[in-house]
Amino acid sequence: MAAEIQVFTFKDGLLARLAHDLRLTLRRFELRRVGETISGTFWPGSLVVDGPVSKGRVDTAALSEGDRRSIAGNIAEVLQVGRHPEVTLSGQVTAGRFTGTLTLVGRTLPIEAALTSDGMVRAEVVLVPSRWGIAPYRALAGAIKLQDRVVVRIAVPADPPDPCTWTGPEHV
Repeated sequence: MAAEIQVFTFKDGLLARLAHDLRLTLRRFELRRVGETISGTFWPGSLVVDGPVSKGRVDTAALSEGDRRSIAGNIAEVLQVGRHPEVTLSGQVTAGRFTGTLTLVGRTLPIEAALTSDGMVRAEVVLVPSRWGIAPYRALAGAIKLQDRVVVRIAVPADPPDPCTWTGPEHV
């Protein structure tokens, strides 16, 4: 199985019932491992909307293509993709943990994640966008907004050769 990166956003606000928790998939990325060192480059402009998440299930048919394009446009604006087309990661794996830094919209901050393995090595990172100076998305004067929390799930094949590079399906 190839590497996969999924991003989850969560609705908030007075009219949250009109919005969706969403799962997105990052289509263009490159993760590199040399020994215990991990580095990566991610292109947030390649995020695609998989669909709304309810009770742990993704409904891939719930949104029209127009809705998907609109959401992708909002994401590109919030993440300032025009000014910051790449996100970078660097760090080390030690004793089942990743510890490193993430550069997002020009700011570099520490992150860490526990690693699990079930035939794939998995990491789940909870990001707080405001730490990077990213304001949560708002619509209808803030009656619909996103929580200041995004979950990023990364899965790569276990026991790769050393060194190893994983790429997304749209990597060039």
